[in-house]
This record gives sequence, structure tokens and C-alpha cells, in this order.
Amino acid sequence: MKLGKWMDIPEEIQDSINVNGPVVALESTIISHGMPFPQNLETALEVEKVVRKTGAIPATIAVIEGRIKIGLSKIELEQFAEGIKTIKVSSRDLPFVISQKLNGGTTVAATMKCARKAGISVFVTGGIGGVHRGSEKTMDISADLMELSHTNVAVVCAGIKSILDIPRTLEYLETQGVPVIGYRTDEFPAFYSRTSGCSVQSRINSAEEIANCMKVKWELGLDGGLVIANPVLRENAMEQIVVEEAIIRSLKEASEKGLIGKAVTPFLLERVSQLTDGESLKTNIALLCNNALLGAKIAYAYGNKL
Repeated sequence: MKLGKWMDIPEEIQDSINVNGPVVALESTIISHGMPFPQNLETALEVEKVVRKTGAIPATIAVIEGRIKIGLSKIELEQFAEGIKTIKVSSRDLPFVISQKLNGGTTVAATMKCARKAGISVFVTGGIGGVHRGSEKTMDISADLMELSHTNVAVVCAGIKSILDIPRTLEYLETQGVPVIGYRTDEFPAFYSRTSGCSVQSRINSAEEIANCMKVKWELGLDGGLVIANPVLRENAMEQIVVEEAIIRSLKEASEKGLIGKAVTPFLLERVSQLTDGESLKTNIALLCNNALLGAKIAYAYGNKL
């Protein structure tokens, strides 16, 4: 497949990919659908800055006028942040958005897909999608999980968004054969808080060991991603009971409004932020930067092993 027909990769990023240099993929729905302006722009720029401080190169991925962009310029980041008409794009949406020459903020699933096709092995996000609460009635399960089952990208996150059903999501990942690694923790983090009551599959204490695990997995022909669960720093974490109360109220309101599908998560994240007087947004920003630091270290270590 001639990727140049659909995809643009800046020279700096392509040159690094060509020599197995450290490149970190970043999603764009955080900018387009995950945070209000100007925090979304400030966060995007800060996360890229954190990646560069380690010597790695950030590649924020999005679709602009039907082109997959593996890395956005500052002007493009500003356009996304300030609210150009943008579709929330998962893997299934890529053909439509590209063929219609639209703009799209890529979710975890779509970002993984594009990163893999570009040759990037490490992706940083806030929290992955998962099995929604009440899924036994709605069958609402994020495409992120299926993407993780077959796309060879390591995803650094602060766990599963705590608006979701964490135990069921971990069961789903186990069924799909996706390794769930706790970075310096035995307990799976719950996005805004450090604990969830659920155990990780395994604990690894350094970026180098994680990079080696990635290398072994893929050299064995075991296709699919890895979830690297990196707890939010203690000083930025929220109390679990405070978050849970806000989530329960937000879920009730979402149900009363009849929200389904792609509309649910952005509403819940915004409402939880309102109900916690902005504390959840501050935690979200902090954990993104913390994940970016770890992701950059893993990318650097993985490149050295190839």
C-alpha cells in the first residue's frame, strides 16, 4: 500500500522512524472532543513538550481535509483546539472521513491504526476506552479493545476511563490476549485515581523492561498491542469516592438525555469536570503529561533494542 496517497508524515518524524528513533504517537480527540478551549491547546502543546524533553519526537495524529496527518504543526493544533468542524474518528470511520475530505480527531483505536501503518510502536493517551457500564443492555464496547487485540502498538495510559466498567474491560482484554502491565504498580489504576481494586496481569518497573517485553511479544509473532498502566502521580490523584459520586450522577443525566454511542463519553467527561469543580480536568491534564514522559522513555528504549 502506498501510504503517501492518504498519509502525510513530516520529514523530522519520517527520518526518525527510518532509523528506529524514538517517536511517540498522540491522539487528537483529546484536543477536539476531550477538553474545553484553551486548556485543550495548552495541554496538547505541553504534552508534546514533555515528549521532546526526553529526546523523543511527538506525532499528534489527526485527519485534516481527508489526509491522515502523522504529526501536526502548531497552526494545525490551534485549528483543532479552537473548534474547526471535526468528526470523532474511530477505525471504522477512517474510510468515510478520508474519502469525503473531512476533518477528524482520532480516537485510541484510529490513532493506533494510523501509528502502526506509519511505523510507530508507542502511543500515549489519557485513558483507553472499554466496556461501558450497563453494556449487558446496550452492548456498548469501545473499538479500542478490539484494536488492541490485533494492532502492534504499546499504549501508555492511566488505566481505563473510570466512567466505564473496569473489571469487565479487563476481562475483555484477557479474552483477547492483550497484556496489561502495571508500571511500578500491582493494582490497575482508575484514571483519576491510583487504585481500582483490580490487579494487573504483571508488574514491570522500568521503561527498558517494558521495551524488552514489547520486542519479545512481537518477535514471537504474538500480534496485538500492550496496555501499559501508569498511575497518576499521588499528588495529582483524586479520591475515588468523589469521582464515583460524580460519575453516577453524570451517567444518570446521560441516560435521561437519551445519549448513546460517541456522544456519551464527551458528555460524561465534561459533566464530571463540572461536578468536581474542575478538579477532574486538572487531574486529566496531569496524568497525560505523566504518561507522555513514560511513553517517551519506552520509545527511546524500544528503538535501542531494534
